[in-house]
Amino acid sequence: MKIAITIFLSMFIMGSCACQKNTDMNTAVIEYSAQSRGIYQKVLVENQKVFVSKNREEKAVEIKISDADWKVLTTEFEKLNLEAIPNLKAPTEKRFYDGAAIANFRITYKGKTFETKGFDHGFPPLEIKKIVVRLVSFTQK
Repeated sequence: MKIAITIFLSMFIMGSCACQKNTDMNTAVIEYSAQSRGIYQKVLVENQKVFVSKNREEKAVEIKISDADWKVLTTEFEKLNLEAIPNLKAPTEKRFYDGAAIANFRITYKGKTFETKGFDHGFPPLEIKKIVVRLVSFTQK
C-alpha cells in the first residue's frame, strides 16, 4: 500500500512540474525577424498568440496559435539553452553578399533577453532550427 501511494505521489509531482514548464512558456516572448532591401518579416509569439508583419508599414496581424502548434513550440522552447543563444554560430554567410536576408532571433524570458547574432534567413543555427521553422510557417498562413 505504501508503495502504491509513493508511486501515485511521484506521478502527481512530476505532472505538476510539466505544467509549470508550460506556464513558463506563457511568460516568454519569442521574436523572429528577417529583413533586407526586398524582404521584411517579423513574427512575435506571446501567450499563445502570434503577431505577423510582412511589411514595415503594416500593423501586425494577430493569429491564435492552435494547441498542436503551441505544444510543438513549448517542446522546442524547453529544449533550448537560453544562455547559449547569443553564442550560436550561423551555418552560412550568404547575408554578406546579399544572398539572403539577415535574420535575428530573440527570446525575452523572466526579465532577460537572449538574442542571436545575425544569420541567414532560411538557414538558422541548428540549435534553434526547429523553432525558427515553426515561426516562419506562421508567415505562410
